[in-house]
Parts: sequence; C-alpha cells; structure tokens
Amino acid sequence: MNDAYPFGEHDGCVNAFISEPILPVQQSWKDSSALVASEAAQAVNAIDPGEAERVLSAVTAASRVFVFGQGRSGIALRALAMRLMHLGLPVHVVGEATSPAITAGDLLLSASGSGSTPSVLAAARSAIGAGAAVAAITAAPHSPLASLTSTVLVIPAAAKRDRSGETSAQYAGSLFEQALWLLGDGLFHALWQRSGLTAEELWSRHSNLE
Repeated sequence: MNDAYPFGEHDGCVNAFISEPILPVQQSWKDSSALVASEAAQAVNAIDPGEAERVLSAVTAASRVFVFGQGRSGIALRALAMRLMHLGLPVHVVGEATSPAITAGDLLLSASGSGSTPSVLAAARSAIGAGAAVAAITAAPHSPLASLTSTVLVIPAAAKRDRSGETSAQYAGSLFEQALWLLGDGLFHALWQRSGLTAEELWSRHSNLE
C-alpha cells in the first residue's frame, strides 16, 4: 500500500470523489414551467389596481396612443398595441416608419424594468416636451422614468440587472417582461368589456394580408 493512497493506489473511491465534477441539479421542463407560471401570477396579482385603472384612464382619454420599450419589454408593448388596434384605437409603435409625431392630447405608454433605459427616458422627455402625457410601467418606483410622470404602474419584479434571486428565480428581467405581457392583455380585456364591442367587430380589424 502506498502511504500517499491509504485506501490503495488503485482504489477508485477517493480519486473518483476528487476528480468527478459536481453537476448542476437537473430541473424538468414541468418544474421550470410551474415556477414561471407561479411567479408571473404572483407578480400580476400584486399590481396595484388603482395604478392599473389610472393607466386605463390615460389610454381612454388619449387622442392617440404611442407605445415604446426596448428588448422583450418592447415586444410585450407591441402585442398590446396590436390589441388596441383591434379595439379601433389609434395606436402607433415608436420607431416604426409610419409612426407620426406625438402631440398634445396623445399618450406615450412606456415600459422599462429598471426605469433607466436611455432611449425610453429620452422618448418620455420628448413626449412631455411636445405636450403629450406619459404613462410609465416599471419595476423601479423610484427610477428616473417613474419620476417623469404621475401615471406610474409598478410591476413587483426583478429588474434586468438584479441577479440576487430574491425577487425572482428566473434569468434577468424575465419576470417583468412576462408580467408586462399579461398586464397588457388584462388592460385590453378590461377596455374591451367596457367598450361593448363584439368579438366579431374586433375580428374585422385583424390583418387580412397575412
């Protein structure tokens, strides 16, 4: 027996224990999906109903609605813009070639988890400078974006750069973006129910060039 290997030079137990890598815990798709659904539901349920109603009021009071966000937040707002179009509301996505100038009486509906996305802040300031109203959706109630307007809706989710895992176990701003999409559908559904329009009337506005 070798003194350096008291359990035998060819005994694989100790050597295997030292050299085998520690593999991450394998989580199933079902478990991951349950986590995502649970976190998203909790975040949406925690939204202040009064804040949501103020956003609804801002949308209905606006002559036209402009939406703007970056990345996945922007994608969620584009989905909401489509639904507002189905309701017959004049809506534009900032950055599109056909988006006109924003003016007094219009609303910029903006979203930024951190509330400090430079382009979103610049757009909000430009809208205010043009006399338009701004509604901000963010995860940071004390952020620069939130400070620009009194119409603020806070989604209680982790910001993109929050890697603590305390607010959400998901990556980056996933929870904020998921809740934003669900929030948008909730806002649309409320507006639809209040409009008195039928599903057939909304369907007539769906794209027929697909």
